[in-house]
Amino acid sequence: MKYHHVVEDIKKLLEKGNCWYEAFEHRPVRTSEEAAKIRLGYTLKQGAKAIIVRVKKSGGVKYFAMVVIPGDQRFDTNKVKSLLNAKDIRFATEAEIKQLTDGIELGGVPPFGNLFDLEVIADLGLLSNEKIIFNAGDRRLSIAVKSMDYRNLVNPKVASIT
Repeated sequence: MKYHHVVEDIKKLLEKGNCWYEAFEHRPVRTSEEAAKIRLGYTLKQGAKAIIVRVKKSGGVKYFAMVVIPGDQRFDTNKVKSLLNAKDIRFATEAEIKQLTDGIELGGVPPFGNLFDLEVIADLGLLSNEKIIFNAGDRRLSIAVKSMDYRNLVNPKVASIT
């Protein structure tokens, strides 16, 4: 199967860091709920949902960032705005996501915002799991990693944002 090039980028990053991981091929899934049903041995809470948002600061400065939360949660807009000192935030559009990620489809975006030059904010609750799992650049492939390895490789801001 041919995957988006970011799949190999993630695997190389994990191997270079000497990190444990396991990959699962499966039917295409778009939502965290769909993914949780086919990721045997993992819960929805362990699923890392990567959401790209557009941040607007005072003075009109705009940029994109990535919010990573457990699959069974929603982020608190006010907490994220406060953390980023933002005037406003909104979800990135599908076209913006494809442009930022070199064509990754919605539902396939991995929580490795650092690979796309995006600031990453990860929820403390997600990282309290020993292992997390995510779509790795393709809706047909999931990768599980130890949350401590993820934290070391991505270096996200960690806060309670749900």
